[in-house]
Amino acid sequence: MRLTTLCYPIQDGKVLLALKKRGFGIDKLNGPGGKVQEGETPEQACRREFFEETKCLLTSLEHRGLVEFIFPDKPEWNQACHIFVAGELEGEPQETEEMAPDWYLIDDLPYDRMWEDDPIWLPGVLAGGRVSMRFEFKERGKLSGSYAI
Repeated sequence: MRLTTLCYPIQDGKVLLALKKRGFGIDKLNGPGGKVQEGETPEQACRREFFEETKCLLTSLEHRGLVEFIFPDKPEWNQACHIFVAGELEGEPQETEEMAPDWYLIDDLPYDRMWEDDPIWLPGVLAGGRVSMRFEFKERGKLSGSYAI
């Protein structure tokens, strides 16, 4: 199972989400993030991926838990994802080849444009909580089950 990260910067009642423009999760809104490379810690990977996808630096970062994403029909997609929230950013988020970031009101998130598991765990994380869950998906990214871990 590969290690990945997701980051959710929070400012003024809004959270930064990004539209995935290519690859895994294309056309879905998500927090910026990606794969942990050999020799990196999850925090280092989160900072690197965030910069690559938004051209901004994270000035603060807080680990909020782990979410496992399991795809029985595509085990190469299985992930153990470290979840982070951030405060202030250095720079203004910019669109890149991979992601188109924008700010969304925390109280009115477009869950219909996100992964099906997000409404289950993301509100608690954005409210200051932690997460430790596993989600299993059927074909085409349809959620088939969730479990506490």
